[in-house]
Order: sequence, then structure tokens, then C-alpha cells
Amino acid sequence: MAGRVFALHAKPPPPPGEHGLRKPEASEVEVTARGVSGDFNRYRTEKLAGDPDSALLLIPLETIEALNRDGWPVAHGDLGENVTTEGIPYDGMAPETTWRIGSVVARTTRACAPCNYLYDLPYVGAERGPEFLKTMVGRRGWYARVVAPGRIRVGDPIVPV
Repeated sequence: MAGRVFALHAKPPPPPGEHGLRKPEASEVEVTARGVSGDFNRYRTEKLAGDPDSALLLIPLETIEALNRDGWPVAHGDLGENVTTEGIPYDGMAPETTWRIGSVVARTTRACAPCNYLYDLPYVGAERGPEFLKTMVGRRGWYARVVAPGRIRVGDPIVPV
């Protein structure tokens, strides 16, 4: 099963005391064994001590579209993903699947669990947070380890290897 890169996202570390998931869009990114160059992932950095199994976060566009149909106005980049994929269903990204994404080779390692940082999204908040976290179970995306670094561009193919 093959797909393509719909969108790419990276966000530098926020100033002290600030946080937020929304990652700005990029047309191209450089990927190292640590993830997207210049990108900050709070959970990976603060809780997982830079765990290389969490170097990239991949989310299918189809999952975002399903959330929209469920009444959540999620846009790509809102969930902190680095790569918004298109054409590969959520279940198609099972752990230990190896992908070529542009010139990068990455292996999905595990599903990303919903976290309380999602409350910070403007359409969620504290009141709707528990409902959104419940909605996100099994939809939060997939972490991946970088097997071979390289570059990824919007539109690049994503193919299993």
C-alpha cells in the first residue's frame, strides 16, 4: 500500500512557559535520526529523553477528515504531527512497518497516545478535553524511528520497503 506526503510540519521550541501543538507547515524538511531538523516535540523531549523510536509523528489525512466529520475542526498540523500522509489508512501504519518517505526510511514503532496537551487546541479546551481525548484513542497517529536520514518534500511518495 502506497501513499504520499500531503503536508509537513515543524515547530521550534517555544519560549519558556509556553506550549502548544499546532505546528506550522513546511514544503520540505531535513530529517536526521533525531527527527525533523528544527522541530520540537515536548513529549519526546521531556518525557522520553529524546527516544529515537519517537523521532517522527505520522498522521493520515483520512484520520483528520474523519475527525472533521465527527464535528472536530482539526487541521493538519494541529495534532503535532511532522508528516500528514494521504492514501494510507491508519491501520496500514502498523508497528514495525518500514516506509520510504521521500529519501528518508522510517519504521513505525507504536501508536501515539492522546495526551492532555490536546486541551490547548482552541476548539477543545478544558471543558471538552476529556471528550476529545476519548475521540482520539486509536487516531492520534504513529511514531516512527528514522532508519535512514534524508529529505522529505510535500507530494513525495510513501511506499513500504
